Amino acid sequence: MRKLKFHEQRLLKKVNFLEWKRERNSREVRSATGSPAATITSSDYNKICGMVSKLTSILKKLDPKDPFRIQMTDQNMGIIPTKKSLAQCESLAASALCRRRLAVVLVKLHFAENLKDAVTFVEQGHIRVGPDTITDPAFLVRRNMEDFVTWVDTSKIKRKVLQYNLRPLELDHLSLLRR
Repeated sequence: MRKLKFHEQRLLKKVNFLEWKRERNSREVRSATGSPAATITSSDYNKICGMVSKLTSILKKLDPKDPFRIQMTDQNMGIIPTKKSLAQCESLAASALCRRRLAVVLVKLHFAENLKDAVTFVEQGHIRVGPDTITDPAFLVRRNMEDFVTWVDTSKIKRKVLQYNLRPLELDHLSLLRR
């Protein structure tokens, strides 16, 4: 075998050929290291959906008047459109969970034009849900917490939005004074 060149030796330091099957894929490695990649992968969402469908089938076996079943049926986090339906929970898709992510909710509430901007706003600390500042774009927002999604008080974006919203009012006042 020939002697490896310098750049080939550097590449081989990064790859362990003996245990490469047991290593995690690059998306999982990026999320574990805390890089801007999503912290929850699609396989995780699929596992959650599978668990929800299993729990739903167990709940369906209980008596419909059982207080535990009633309580669990009411708590669906806004993932399905109706509150009192266990049938839709059995066929839950991963996309329903993805629609509850903070970045997607920001686009839906018109805080950002697109998903990339929404992720940037969240990662930079411009968004809070209730009293807590959230920096994870994968944060799942419950439907009852949607009303409490807002800008952080110290955010420059909030100041710009307020300045933009107040400008037409000031122009109206000036036009009234000139008459």
